[in-house]
Amino acid sequence: MKEKLSLIILIICLNISSLFSQVNMDKGFKMLETGDFKNAKLFFETVLKETPNNKTAKLCYGRALGLTGSTQEATSLFSKLLEKYPNDFEIKLNYAESLLWGKEYPKAKAYYTTLLKEQPNSFNALLGYANTLSNLKDYVPALEYVNKALEVSPNNPNAMVSRKFIRLGLADQLFKQEEHNKALSILEDNFKDFKDDKQSLQLQTNIYLSQKDYEKAKINYSKNLSTKKDSIISLNGLSLIAHLEKNDRTALRLSEKAIRKLPSDEEAPYIERTKERYVQALVWNKKNGLAKTEIQKLYNDYGERNWVHALNATLQIYRGNASESINYYQKILDNDTKSFDGNLGIANAFFANTQLKKTYAAVKKTLEIFPNQKDAISLEKKLLLQFTPHIKQRFNYSYDSGDNVSYASNTSIEYPLNTRFTLTSSLDFRDTENKNTGVSTSAINFNGGLNYVLLPRLKLVSSIGINKVDSENISYNQFSANLAFHIKPFNLQNLEIGYSKQLESFNADLLNRRIVNDNYYANYNINTNFNFGWFNQYFLTQLSDGNQRNLFFTSLYYNFMADPVLKGGLNYQFITFNQQVPSIYFSPEKFNNVEIFLELLKDANNILPENWYYWISGATGFQFIEDNSKQLTYRIQTRLGYKFSDRFFAHVFGQHTNIASATVGGFTFTNLGISLKWYFGKSALK
Repeated sequence: MKEKLSLIILIICLNISSLFSQVNMDKGFKMLETGDFKNAKLFFETVLKETPNNKTAKLCYGRALGLTGSTQEATSLFSKLLEKYPNDFEIKLNYAESLLWGKEYPKAKAYYTTLLKEQPNSFNALLGYANTLSNLKDYVPALEYVNKALEVSPNNPNAMVSRKFIRLGLADQLFKQEEHNKALSILEDNFKDFKDDKQSLQLQTNIYLSQKDYEKAKINYSKNLSTKKDSIISLNGLSLIAHLEKNDRTALRLSEKAIRKLPSDEEAPYIERTKERYVQALVWNKKNGLAKTEIQKLYNDYGERNWVHALNATLQIYRGNASESINYYQKILDNDTKSFDGNLGIANAFFANTQLKKTYAAVKKTLEIFPNQKDAISLEKKLLLQFTPHIKQRFNYSYDSGDNVSYASNTSIEYPLNTRFTLTSSLDFRDTENKNTGVSTSAINFNGGLNYVLLPRLKLVSSIGINKVDSENISYNQFSANLAFHIKPFNLQNLEIGYSKQLESFNADLLNRRIVNDNYYANYNINTNFNFGWFNQYFLTQLSDGNQRNLFFTSLYYNFMADPVLKGGLNYQFITFNQQVPSIYFSPEKFNNVEIFLELLKDANNILPENWYYWISGATGFQFIEDNSKQLTYRIQTRLGYKFSDRFFAHVFGQHTNIASATVGGFTFTNLGISLKWYFGKSALK
C-alpha cells in the first residue's frame, strides 16, 4: 500500500529539479517510479556526495529512506529541509507523508489539517489526509476527503485505489457491527470502479457466509478464475461452504482437489491457506491420524508459525484433549497477544476444559480487541446462561394398558451462586388412578439440593426431599435423597456414581404399598474420535419389601452426523429380581431385551433464537421374560420445541412403548406433555 498511496513522485521531484538541471537524476526518478527504492536510495546518496546542497536529491533521498523502512531518518531529513525552506509546500507534503510511513497517524492528522488550511484544494494534501483518517479507522470522513481529492483530479489512479481501500475498511467495520446491508451497498460502489475487485469480493463473500447465504457465496467463488491461483482459492472457499452446509465429505474432496493443483516451486500465502484448509477438512472428517501427520509436515516446512499452532489446537479439541489445545493457543498468544485465533481459540478451549472463569476472562479480552465479534458474543452468552438462574415447568399425562392413568406436574429451579455452587429445588405433584379398581392416590414431593464443583473434572450432585402421599386408605410421609459424583476420568469419557432413595410412584397401588427403592448405581459413557460410542449402566436396588433388583444396560452406538445429531446402534438390557411377586409388580427372575435404535437430535442449546428444535428416537427388538417365547418390542420418543429467545424455550413431548419396565410387564405405555424453560435474573459469573 505504501507504493500505491505515496505522492506522485516524479511530479514532486521534477518540479524542484529545474534549479539543479546540471545533475541528471532521471535514472533515480525512474527507480522511485518503479518501486526500486533500495537502489534509488543508493543512487541519490551518491548524487548528494557530489552535490550535497541539491534540494531535489535530498527530497528524493528522503523518500527512498522512508519507503525502505528508515522512516525516522526520512522525517528528520524533511524536518531539516523545512527549517531551511519553511514555505516550501512540496517539502511539507513529503514531511506529512513521512509521518504516515512512521505510523504517527495522530500527528499526521494534525499536520495535514494545517496544510489544508494553507491550500484547501491541494490534491496531495487531500489524499494524504484521507489516507491518514483511514489508518485511524475514521472511514466516513476519510471517504469524504478522498472524494474531494478526486474532484480536484478526476479518476486519479492513486486516489481511486485509496478510495477502494477506504470503502473496504468502512464496509468491514459495518460488517463487524452487524450492519450487513450498508456494508454490501458500499462494496457495490467499489464494483462500479473496479469490476469484480478481489478484495471487495472476498469481504462480500464473508458477509454472505455470515448471513448463511451460501448460494451467493458460491457464485462469488466462481468469479475471477483466470489463473490456477484463482481456481485454488475458489476451491478453498467452496470447501469451507461445504463444511458450513454440514457436508464435510464434500469439503474434504474439494480441499484434496485444491491440494493437487498446488505448484511445487512457489511460496505464497494462498499456498499456506490451501494446506491449512486441507488439514481443517481432515479434522472435520475425523481423520485425526492423517491430520496429525500433515501438521507435522507443516511444522517441518514452516516452523512454529501461529497458523500451524492453530491447526494443532483445533485437532486437540476434536480429539477431546482440551488441555493440550490450551497449550497451543497459548503459544499463539505468546507470539501475538492480539491474535484472533489465539484469543477466541483459547476461550473455547478453556470452556471445553470446564475452566469457566478463565473462559470468561478470555472471552472478555477477545471482545476488547474485536468488539462485537459474533462468535465471541455467542460464547459469552452460552457461558453466562450456564450460570443464570432458570426454572423448568413440566406437565404430563400418561396412561397404560393396565388402566392406570396419571396427571403430573414438575417445577424445578436451579440457582447458581457462583461457578462452583448451585442451589436446586423441585416440587412434584402426581395424581394417579386405576380405572379398573378405582384406587387413586395423590403424591407431593419437595426436595432441595446443592451441586458443587469440587474439581474441573469432578462434580457433586446432592438433594434431599420429602414425599407426602394421600389416598382413601393411607396417608404417610417418606424421606428421599440423592447423592452422585459426576467424573471425567479421561478425555471423551464420563462416569457417574451415585446413591438414591426413591418412593416407587409408577401407579396408585405401588404408592399405597409404600415401596421404597435404595439405588446404588453407576453410568459410564465412552466417546471416541472415530464416531463410535459405548454407554453402560448398572443399578443395584434394595426394595423396602426385602426384594433386590439387578439391572444392567449397555448401548453401542455410531454417530452418523454431528448437526443435527444422527446416531444409531444396539441396546441390551438385563434385569433380575431375587424374589418374584408378579401380583404386586413386575419382578422376573430374568429378563432380557435386545433392540436396535435410531435417533435424531437438534439441540436447543446449539440453535439461534426463533428456531425449532427436535428429538425423535425409535427402537425395535425382542424381549425375553423368564423362559417364555420372545416378544416383539417397540418404542418411540419424541419432542418438538421452539426457542423463542436465548432465555425462553418450550416444547411438547410424547412417548409410546410396549417394553416391560422394572415394575410392569406385558403392557403398553403412553406419556404426553409440555415443558417450558425460562432463564431469569443475572448470571452468577458477572
